[in-house]
Amino acid sequence: MLAIKQMITTLIYNLQNEKMNHLYFGDCLDVLKELKRNHPEPFIDLIYIDPPFNSKRNYNVLFESMDMKDANAQKQAFADTWSNYTYMDELNEIAELHKDVYDVLTMFHNLKSIGDSEVAYLTTMSIRIWYMHKLLKNTGSFYLHCDPTMSHYLKLVCDMIFGERYFLNEITWQRTNAHNDAKQGRRAYGNVVDIILFYTKSNQNVFHQQYLPNTQEYIKAFYKYEDSDGRKYRLGDLTAPGGADKGNPYYEFLGVKRFWRFKEERMQKLYDDGLVIQTKPGNVPAHKRYLDESKGIPIQNIWLDIRPLQSTQKEKLGYPTQKPEALLERIIATSSNEGDIVADFFCGCGTTIAAAQKLDRKWLGADISHLAIRLIKKRLVETYGLGIEHNIKLHGMPKDVASARELAENVAGGRIGFQDWIIEVLLNGVGNEKKVADGGY
Repeated sequence: MLAIKQMITTLIYNLQNEKMNHLYFGDCLDVLKELKRNHPEPFIDLIYIDPPFNSKRNYNVLFESMDMKDANAQKQAFADTWSNYTYMDELNEIAELHKDVYDVLTMFHNLKSIGDSEVAYLTTMSIRIWYMHKLLKNTGSFYLHCDPTMSHYLKLVCDMIFGERYFLNEITWQRTNAHNDAKQGRRAYGNVVDIILFYTKSNQNVFHQQYLPNTQEYIKAFYKYEDSDGRKYRLGDLTAPGGADKGNPYYEFLGVKRFWRFKEERMQKLYDDGLVIQTKPGNVPAHKRYLDESKGIPIQNIWLDIRPLQSTQKEKLGYPTQKPEALLERIIATSSNEGDIVADFFCGCGTTIAAAQKLDRKWLGADISHLAIRLIKKRLVETYGLGIEHNIKLHGMPKDVASARELAENVAGGRIGFQDWIIEVLLNGVGNEKKVADGGY
């Protein structure tokens, strides 16, 4: 009877929320657990997260004060933030969820060469990533945006949770222009990149190849040939790397025996259509590829074309760690379809949400900061008008005295945090950094 009641409750919940986008105020671990309770089956198509170092607590002050120019500054902020963080409860909870992850984190905990701050961060991320994996559809994708100081640790955790074979790429994004810190005494190369780890739930993931426009330099270098009618073309390889191991056919064509990319019937048709040429007898035939039929240059795993946000750009909102919408648009367009559900559980100023809305995806976002939730709503309203609010279901914000009391007891920062919520959300003001001795009452 209890199981049937739970099924009915879940069905009603899903029907009520089917057409809504969802914005959660609170610790994303609580949000993830609630979503898993209400969704027995995985339902998210794409998850992107860009977790800040202080993800367990209100991290707006950290954003305002953290120098993000290089890995040393990030490492220092990371250590300062996590050195006193208690993580044993979550570590013990992981023991019940994934023993391999627990064993590795316990090993790190016992090593003197790895600090408590690193283990605290990894533990906090591991339990959240485990729940994200459970909520992701079999065709879904997961992108973890991180910096080089922790990407190697995070990859180890993700390999265990997702499975090493479902690690597809380490994407390197140039997040800032070149800079020279030698005058400040830095003895290292300039650190100008972020790392994005790309995993899938299975080998059935959604993937739409994206392309960059052909540059004049590329055209000049590769499209060296021209038909009598002026159509430029290049010669492509028809042989098949991997040979028999990849199941490619082997046969003789135009006097040349090879493993080929295409079956013999298709190869013959390409030849009859004038799309296979042999420059002279005995040479390996090549595929004629016309410039005017090219989609462009397929995007690889080094992204240099998406530039960092400048202070003069309209989408700049004042978050030093804000990512450009173009970055999220590329990820969403590649790994989801229109109408799919895109989730960001550390959504900050809402770049993932803004990009998902623009590309006609449904979305859900979570953030532990009430300022972030307010900023996201403002961003969407200013872009899409007041009507957008009718399609957003807000969770975690008080609606009555009982829920306000619950917030006061559980909000990050205690009563002081609740006081900030009153001032900044209800009164649309700015709290004084110098707190008085009343403890937030």
